[in-house]
Amino acid sequence: MTDIREILSAASQLAIEYREGVTQNSPYEKSSAKDLEALFDVGLPQTGRPGVEVVSQLADAANSGLLGVTGDAFFGWVMGSSHPVGVAADWLASAWGQNAAIYQTSPAAAVAEGVAVKWLLDLLDLPRQSSIGFTTGATMASFICLAAARSEMLKRGGFDLERDGMFGVPEVSVFVSQEAHSSIFSALRCLGFGMARLVLIGADKQGRMSALDLAEKLKEREGPKIIISQAGHINSGAFDDFNAISDLATSSEAWLHIDGAFGLWARAAPDYQKLCDGIERADSWAVDGHKWLQVPYESGYAIVKHPEAHKRAMTISASYLNVSDEDGRNPSQFVPELSRRARGFATWAVLQALGRDGVEALVNDNCRVAQDLSRRLDCVPGISVLNEVCLNQVVISFGSETLLANDDELTLAVVQRLQEEGSWFVKEAQWFGRRVMRISFSSASGSNLDVKMFAGAIIAAWESVMRETQLELDEIHQ
Repeated sequence: MTDIREILSAASQLAIEYREGVTQNSPYEKSSAKDLEALFDVGLPQTGRPGVEVVSQLADAANSGLLGVTGDAFFGWVMGSSHPVGVAADWLASAWGQNAAIYQTSPAAAVAEGVAVKWLLDLLDLPRQSSIGFTTGATMASFICLAAARSEMLKRGGFDLERDGMFGVPEVSVFVSQEAHSSIFSALRCLGFGMARLVLIGADKQGRMSALDLAEKLKEREGPKIIISQAGHINSGAFDDFNAISDLATSSEAWLHIDGAFGLWARAAPDYQKLCDGIERADSWAVDGHKWLQVPYESGYAIVKHPEAHKRAMTISASYLNVSDEDGRNPSQFVPELSRRARGFATWAVLQALGRDGVEALVNDNCRVAQDLSRRLDCVPGISVLNEVCLNQVVISFGSETLLANDDELTLAVVQRLQEEGSWFVKEAQWFGRRVMRISFSSASGSNLDVKMFAGAIIAAWESVMRETQLELDEIHQ
């Protein structure tokens, strides 16, 4: 510990240098997996090495394998850019070395989480009695919410899941859109709901769940029911009809869960709140802090309208924990972990740094950039914007009737051309059986994007692909 100042100072300087230079570098990794392994696999030493030397070597090894997520040219996935204040709070949380299990293991961590809960519910305008578990991300947030749903729906049917387990349990029907995010299917699988047991609901061309199909399939099932809806489709950004779905959940006495990993933040921006009409009527919501809120990774929130159901599904009890009713918040009552990072500090700090206006501006700016890019591209022959750009996602395909190559091949060629140029981080995806380029705007730095320049790069890549494809056709015909 005698060199703690040198170690932490070295890490701080390396982090500052990285963040200051990230916008000047390509957003892509510079080394292959094999090269990175050679940099990291330096052998396990027999005796320890000086801390500053280790930290410096770690930074050197990692540098060529880092993506420019915190820069202003990263549009591959919906990822936030880790607000500097959140990073600083995360550093402090690591330095403090707190285990945010119960109030007694870290009173400050518990109280910070509790205050952040109040602010989050206010910002998202969700029922104020709701409980929130601070977890790793939206996948685990949905897992927690759906665990609470499973427990509560079985309890209402007279079955004690916590006492009797899954043996002889009444069937719980889970209704989920065929366009639900993969993380939902992962969470359900971990909870014992296999794919063959799910009731898949049809979706429209934007990925919105069909309320009509849901209504018909609800009639076919008896017993406990869980409905899973979506705020912000991963490709189109589309929102389900929450009022219609909530009406069906109420009439069928079903638990309604909302996967709002990034879309739920639209509640914080008045211009986009209408997309979320009726969402407050649900029973639970999953949302990421490390997406639009820009909190560093690991940050997800499992929000449950029924705190007792939440705690029943998650609470860990042991005599040595000495949990007292006189204590404040006990964080491990709302997540499946006991030993856990003090995640609330970073959320508390970022909410203070941004304020209501800052969160609203993030949403507004990213959505404005998405709409601007869509307008610039959709008027270009051969470029098609496939989604209704209602939020921050733009889905694009490329094609030409004069070229023999199919649209999938041309779209992939444009994506690869942009990747080869290395200035803009873009990725391809599959949607409704076709290959597309999906552009996601979700970072604080990305809101400063020069849209004209980005659109120009996409158009230039498309024109280059067209010329090369035409030349290949001409050679064949010769």
